[in-house]
Amino acid sequence: MAKGYKARLYPTVKQQNILNRTFGSCRFVYNHFLAERVRSYKEDGISLTYNKTAKLLTSLKRDKNHLWLNEVDSMALQEALRNLDRAYQNFFKGNAGFPKFHSKHCKQSYRTRNQGNGIRIVGNTIKIPKVGYIKFKGLRSFDGPILNATISKSASGKFYISLCVETEDAPFLNAGGMIGLDVGVKEFYTDSNGNAVANPRTYRKHEKKLIREQRRLSRKQKGSNNRNKQRVRLAVQHEKITNIRSDFLHKQSHILASENQVVCVEDLNVKGMLRNHRLAKAISDVSWSEFFRQLEYKTTERGGIVVKVPTFYPSSQICSTCGYQNPFVRNLAVREWICPECGAHHDRDGNAATNILRKGLEILAS
Repeated sequence: MAKGYKARLYPTVKQQNILNRTFGSCRFVYNHFLAERVRSYKEDGISLTYNKTAKLLTSLKRDKNHLWLNEVDSMALQEALRNLDRAYQNFFKGNAGFPKFHSKHCKQSYRTRNQGNGIRIVGNTIKIPKVGYIKFKGLRSFDGPILNATISKSASGKFYISLCVETEDAPFLNAGGMIGLDVGVKEFYTDSNGNAVANPRTYRKHEKKLIREQRRLSRKQKGSNNRNKQRVRLAVQHEKITNIRSDFLHKQSHILASENQVVCVEDLNVKGMLRNHRLAKAISDVSWSEFFRQLEYKTTERGGIVVKVPTFYPSSQICSTCGYQNPFVRNLAVREWICPECGAHHDRDGNAATNILRKGLEILAS
């Protein structure tokens, strides 16, 4: 199986210039051949494939006006064409919209392949084609060959590298438990064991500072150095929020995947829920989709399974003791209730988590 490892790069000024030129060259190649594919289809009725654009790239690099393309990693330019072709394939499959032109104001990145051991780690440095040895931090040791590397630059000016490494498909062990999860906005999730994890509300805690930095940016003159400095300050705040949220999600998903063989969750339509403008910001801040994604691959990696309960299963309304469905609990303001049939007292979220576990086990048994 292929696994990803990410580290922070600390390039010299000279190496930064090479990386920035590579970012720009890959962006130029992507945009140039996107325009060429659009023109070819409209004017000639011909759809250009990756192989055709790769041949055109060779001719473009020989043109006297584009000799500067030979100064950067050739594999990175080829990967830019592969990204363009993949964008077209996703569009035709209905998984994404029509490919858009890349901007230099967005996050910059490029991917290169490991040919002839061109990407290798030596001590606390990593060798990248056409760039040389760059110092790095935060990369764990791993066993297996490096397949490719993606170098990226964040909006705050920090450089990162993501390595795709081929490793043996040997799952980790888990504690063998079974658990049901009911996610929410107030509590991040409540499990069937009666435990609740509070929502960190990362964006809400830093929202005032974001607003202040954004207002300062809006006052700066466009194109000035002060505006660029303030743009970096704002980007640092956004990056801080992202890192705090990502750290929290990774820790919680790791705990659940390590302790349980079966994890039952609701199959939520998060995209549809975001249309509710009163809850959109809170739902985006809690990042349910990313949490479920991490939970699924980490549980599978440890030999477990994630069972998704149908979206419209009334987990909050059903008494987990006797099975009676109470229609009055549809009101989200009801946080605790007593079953009219058996008299059992229920916490809304804890009862839902228990029902989700029971329903998930039924689905797994069938």
